[in-house]
Amino acid sequence: MRTALRTFKIAALTAAALGALTSASAQQTSAITPPPAKPEWSGQSGASGHPQMTAEAIRAAAADFPNCLERLWPDAARRGVSRETFINHTAALTPDLRIMDFLDAQPEFVRPLWEYLDGLVSNQRVLMGQEVLAKYRATFDQVERAYGVDRHIITAIWGVESRYGDMAGDRPVIRSTATLACVGRRQAYFRDEFLAALEILHRGDVRPEQLKGSWAGAFGPTQFMPSSFKRYAVDFDGDGRRDVVDSIPDVIASTANNLKKDGWVSGQPWGYEVELPIGFDYLLADRARQITIREWEKLGVRRPDGRPFARPDERAFLLLPAGAQGPAFLMLPNFAVMMKYNPAEAYALAIGYLADRLRGDGPISQPWPRHEPVLTRDERRELQELLLSRGFDLGEPDGRLGPRSRVAIREFQVSTGLIPDGFASADILGRLRNR
Repeated sequence: MRTALRTFKIAALTAAALGALTSASAQQTSAITPPPAKPEWSGQSGASGHPQMTAEAIRAAAADFPNCLERLWPDAARRGVSRETFINHTAALTPDLRIMDFLDAQPEFVRPLWEYLDGLVSNQRVLMGQEVLAKYRATFDQVERAYGVDRHIITAIWGVESRYGDMAGDRPVIRSTATLACVGRRQAYFRDEFLAALEILHRGDVRPEQLKGSWAGAFGPTQFMPSSFKRYAVDFDGDGRRDVVDSIPDVIASTANNLKKDGWVSGQPWGYEVELPIGFDYLLADRARQITIREWEKLGVRRPDGRPFARPDERAFLLLPAGAQGPAFLMLPNFAVMMKYNPAEAYALAIGYLADRLRGDGPISQPWPRHEPVLTRDERRELQELLLSRGFDLGEPDGRLGPRSRVAIREFQVSTGLIPDGFASADILGRLRNR
């Protein structure tokens, strides 16, 4: 999932429920009842407070939508898009304003990491992925020889992004990207995506009826954004089209090409689950501290199953996604490559974990702190504001706990004699409130 999707996962429970209907009853119903219309825009201003996300600004931009598209024609022409192609795909376009609610969604609660992993690395998804690996074994063999990227990682991306194609999205990419190019707070980014989508249609790599995806414009089983398609898509089946929607060889090879160009190291795992010794110095759990696995071993770090590390001279950093109460992981350079595909630790961890399960490894062995309450976004922002007021530098409070917030939490924990694991718990928030 690309830039616009990095913090959004849309559930498909309704689609799954509909899929339980028999084909016969579905055919009878569709003959007499039109499909339900997609919900309209709420008409509300966005939660971000951005001036382009006010209800008035959205309505004004929607009214100017045809003019906005026409202003983009010279850029499309410079990219080799013909006037005929441009008119064919934009003349009847209207903005999909429902996307504005998705763009500026600010859910009060977030799912804890362990629930996120439970959903994406379920036994069902593992079984489905193993079936995919078996079905396309010959293609994976060819792609691994050509690109040197682990088939289990590619299959895991496929499974996490779209549940192996079942949940790839049904919104026309050209309409979604055109809407976002002309309405809302991310127009500069999405102008390039819209123009890239036009290039795809002009070249004929993907047919208009195929070019459907998420509200943000990602499409195909492994969810290529149009600009990423331009950089990474390949014609692996040799039919003259780079089809990352319906050609499985193109899907697998294009995803592998993406990872390879982002720096994938052939033969290297993404990381290891590890156990830490009693009395371990948690200040060492820092992304900036990358030392060899041999050095981690000298500090008492071991794999839970007792197996040796494959390459002791590889450099890794220690990640504690749930603090000292949860599992620990040594992350290798390929983990950083997966984060280029989607720069979220939870996402990259899900990919690596699912890949391991697909190759036959068991579940994560150490328990998650499932008793921990989840901080709301407002509570996370309050935690940041309290840290800032006490002199801990973390930038502008925004409710998103990135590396700087983690460092600030650790510094606070050190100052109060707590284990410095950088985990934003309800206990930490309570202590900050009471100081």
